Amino acid sequence: MRIDVLGSVRARRADGTPVGLGGPRHREVLARLVAAEGRMVPTDTLVDALWDDPPPRAVGALRTFVAALRRALEPDRPPRTPPRLLVTEGPGYVLRLPRADVDAHRFQDVLARARHDPAAAPELTAALADWRGPAYADLPDRPWARRERTRLEELRLDGIELRARLLLDAAPTAPDAAPASGIPATAPTPAAQLAALAAELGAHVDEHPWREPAWALLARALHRAGRQADALAALRRARTLLGERLGLDPGAELQRLEADILTGAAPYGQPPAAWSVPGGRLGPRTTVDLARTLSLAGGDALLHARRDRLAAIHAAERTGDAELTARVIGAYDVPALWSRADDAEQSRAVVEAAERTLAALGPAAPDAPAARLLATVAVESRSADLTPDRLRRAGQAARRAESLARALGDPALLAFALNGVFLQSFGRPGLAPDRDRTGAEILDLATRHDLPHFAVLGRLVRLQSASALGDLDAAAAHARAAERLAAGTEAPLVGVLTGWFRARAAADRSTRPGGPTAAEAAARYRDAEAALRTAGMPGLRRGLLPLALLGLRLLHDRPAPTDPRLDWGPYLPWARPLLLHARGRRTEAAAALAALPDPPPDHLQEALWCLTARAAALLGQPAPATRAARALHAARAEHAGAASGLLTLGPVARYLAEARACAGESGEA
Repeated sequence: MRIDVLGSVRARRADGTPVGLGGPRHREVLARLVAAEGRMVPTDTLVDALWDDPPPRAVGALRTFVAALRRALEPDRPPRTPPRLLVTEGPGYVLRLPRADVDAHRFQDVLARARHDPAAAPELTAALADWRGPAYADLPDRPWARRERTRLEELRLDGIELRARLLLDAAPTAPDAAPASGIPATAPTPAAQLAALAAELGAHVDEHPWREPAWALLARALHRAGRQADALAALRRARTLLGERLGLDPGAELQRLEADILTGAAPYGQPPAAWSVPGGRLGPRTTVDLARTLSLAGGDALLHARRDRLAAIHAAERTGDAELTARVIGAYDVPALWSRADDAEQSRAVVEAAERTLAALGPAAPDAPAARLLATVAVESRSADLTPDRLRRAGQAARRAESLARALGDPALLAFALNGVFLQSFGRPGLAPDRDRTGAEILDLATRHDLPHFAVLGRLVRLQSASALGDLDAAAAHARAAERLAAGTEAPLVGVLTGWFRARAAADRSTRPGGPTAAEAAARYRDAEAALRTAGMPGLRRGLLPLALLGLRLLHDRPAPTDPRLDWGPYLPWARPLLLHARGRRTEAAAALAALPDPPPDHLQEALWCLTARAAALLGQPAPATRAARALHAARAEHAGAASGLLTLGPVARYLAEARACAGESGEA
């Protein structure tokens, strides 16, 4: 059996005959299991992957899809014989196929080999030819599919550039020339092959003009083909694109390459060693610097920044130079405010690269690069996406980075390390005062040492903390100060966040005499969501508006909204008991409440605990009420959800009292 997802999802038998997979839902189930790469996918995860608002019998429907897929994948399996390919495991399902039988897995494995073994170039060429279009092209644009498409597309672009480098390193330019990389060659590569490679790279840079290593490869291919003028024209085109659209000079590698071609410093057919590594000898104006600049612009630029940053890290790792890799990883000291990653898989890849680099540097690593790597681990290990063990390790990294930065006396490094401390300060509810102290120190450092982007971060951290403590006047002052700073630093995302804060403040005022109506507050939330839609922050946006509207309804003692079009994102499990209760389905609501896990330790954990408390009180369930009361006790002086600075469910004390009454508790117990 062969399964392909690099294009539309399909299955084929060994002889190439297609397998009928059924309808779109069947293909979605199969594709989600492929994306898990041999790991078990829980039933609840599959249900959430298939439906934004699961129907009452979603689990039964899922089982029907699985049964149909099993019949399609193993039509000759005897009755009552356990399946071998699509297997039930624990609370979910797993697809057990050799990696070579899934095109996406095969491609990733070949790419990994080619990074270390130049002889794998022909395999890489074949693996790239397996791509028939965007990964999972025929599936709906659901979050998991979007993440996989983005991740695999980044690997495809890396693969195109790695293949070009390997072919250029191996290609002699004259019958008596030896391959530059030592790859055995039985015959000289004809000029036609170099011309074809140059044409492929030309199309590649047209589609992805910000990938500086690709421009270097194109210039190399043209130069090796004897087209010196075209090589220089390509480099000048790169200079124009970077200068006119982004106001940047080309990276040091492109500048050096242009100079070498002009002066003839590189013997024809034997390019400098650094040319053979996209991103090699990364200087101050490299892809990672471009990514750092783009990250502050939001929207599509922010998406490109994430992709280019990871490409730069992979390129640096391929050099085998741990110190270089540490500099590249640590150069991306972009302030981060939200405890849920926009791309969890990519954040995990950055953390893993930082940890590999720390291990490669060893215990004798200089304190400054070690501190930057540790701070990167802390900042990229967003608490909402972590297991308890990873959360503990991220917290340790944050504390160690802070200690090293203080000892070094480097204010910029300390501000970056404190950013990690802030993002790892959501281990339990009720820590808004601690975060405010961290934000105040970041702001002080940034003000005294001219670190404008960290000054913005400090203001926003303090806005969130004041919002959590119900001090809307202080929060509004921090919002205005952040906006003034953003005007001078070209950080348009700040206005998106402060727009949400003003909607949160309107929701709070809607409960007071003379304040806006609930409908007006809801309209403010919807306006804020419209601005967020193009900001390039899916980790922040998804599920935020429904949660805000639910909080507004709770402020006015109204039931949960029942609009099936609302995308609750990661907050659905905690909203579901209230949604079911609002539809009169108490038995299902009680079951959903009983199955609730603890909320993730993030900006919205108090809000989710308060939803648990409200559902427990409505349904008369003492056990979850007791859990919620214990969790919320430390946050009793805060406002639920307001630590985000974006929404509010009202004072935590209100929900705490409901939970205690349901649990039969009283007072400060």
